[in-house]
Amino acid sequence: MTGPAKRVAPIPTPLNREVEYLDVQRSPTVLCYGVGVDSTALLIELVSQGRKPDLVLTADPGAEKPETYAYLDLMRDWMKQRDIEFHVVRYVTKRFKNYPPYADLAGSLLTNGCLPSIAFGRSSCSLKYKAAPQESFIKTWKPAIDAWARGDKVIRYIGYDAGKRDSQRYSHAVTIEDPLFDNSYPLRLWGWDREACENRIRAEGLPVPPKSSCVFCTAMKPDEVRALPDYWLRMIVLIEARAAPRLRTVEGLWRRATRTRPGRMTDFIRTEKLLPEADIEAIIASAPTSLVRFQEQASHQPVEARPTLETWLERFHTQDGRITA
Repeated sequence: MTGPAKRVAPIPTPLNREVEYLDVQRSPTVLCYGVGVDSTALLIELVSQGRKPDLVLTADPGAEKPETYAYLDLMRDWMKQRDIEFHVVRYVTKRFKNYPPYADLAGSLLTNGCLPSIAFGRSSCSLKYKAAPQESFIKTWKPAIDAWARGDKVIRYIGYDAGKRDSQRYSHAVTIEDPLFDNSYPLRLWGWDREACENRIRAEGLPVPPKSSCVFCTAMKPDEVRALPDYWLRMIVLIEARAAPRLRTVEGLWRRATRTRPGRMTDFIRTEKLLPEADIEAIIASAPTSLVRFQEQASHQPVEARPTLETWLERFHTQDGRITA
C-alpha cells in the first residue's frame, strides 16, 4: 500500500517570472520640452518607440515669440490625443521689495532696470525662468516623490542633438552629478543632428517649429526682430531705454555693434522703420521716467494693495509711450 502523494512545489513558469518582473517599479520619466526642433523630434520619436514620457513640462518665461506659442498650442493638442501628461510652468516671483508686483521676465527687467543676463554673456535668466520652475514642479509630482523615497532617481530626457553646438553643451552637462535626476540624451545615442530632427518632425506630418527664444534675447536674428509685432518692438525699446543709464560694458540687447547689426535693438528698429520715429523718441524720452515714478508711488502702499506693473504697461501700450505717471 502506497502513502499519500507527496506535494511538489510548482516550478515557476516564464509567465510567473514575467509577472515578477513587471511588479518591479521603474523610474519615472520626464521630458523637458522647449518647443524647439530638438525637443519636438525627441518627443515624437520616444512616443513612436512606445517610450512615452510620464510627464512633459514646458517652462514659459512669458516672452516667447508669437509663433512659438502657436506651435505650443499645436503640440498641446498632439499630446492630449496621445494621453500625455503635460504642464506649462512659470517662475513665480514672491518678493517684490518696494516694487509693484510683476509676473514674468520682461517685468523683472523693467522693474530692476537691467538687461537679461545673456546680454552680459551669462545664462542665469534661463536657469531662473526655465530650469528652476520645472524642477520645482517635479518636486511636487507624486511619481518623483515616490521614486526618491525608494532611493531611485527620475529619468530626465534632454534634447541635446549630435551636432557641434549641442556637443559642447553636452560635454559640460555630463560632468554634473545630480542626486535627484539621471539625465538622458537619446538624440545623441541615435546620432541625430538638427537636420535629422527636422526630417523626423516632417515625417510625423507636423511643421518644423520656429527657433525658441525670448523676443529680447541676444540670440535673436535681425529677421526675427523684423517679424515681431509692434507690442514687442515697443517693449524692446522700453527695456533698452530703462536699462541705458546703468549700462557700462554693453550697448544694448545685442551687446556691441558688429558689421551686420548694431549693439542696440532699438537702433535696428529705428533704421528698419519698424516703428514710427516719433513713437521711439517718445518712449525713450518719457517712459522710463514715468515707470520709475509709478514704482515710487507704489512703494508707499502695502504689497497687497499695490497696482501691478501690468496696469502701467496697459497705459504704456495705449498711449504711444507718452505717459507721465
